[in-house]
Amino acid sequence: MSNMLVQVILSLISGGVGGNLAAAILKRFSLGPVGNTIVGLIGGGLGGQLVNAMAGGEPAGLLGSIAGSTVGGGVLMAIVGLIKSLMSAHAQTSGRL
Repeated sequence: MSNMLVQVILSLISGGVGGNLAAAILKRFSLGPVGNTIVGLIGGGLGGQLVNAMAGGEPAGLLGSIAGSTVGGGVLMAIVGLIKSLMSAHAQTSGRL
């Protein structure tokens, strides 16, 4: 139980870091520090779960979980940032803000 809780906390932290790293690289899609962190946390949780599921239900190990969470946080932040950017561009071209 304790090991699982530590793994979840590390997944969330690495997801938040991944979201902010992706925003630093893809400045155009940044959601702001708080938005990047929140979306990164969600993506980190999903990425950590996905890595564990791909490992056949067995824990993927600490490094695998951290890597999957970091990538998951970054990918989800980029996807949400892209959608936000496209919606903003569409609103500007259609005359609405």
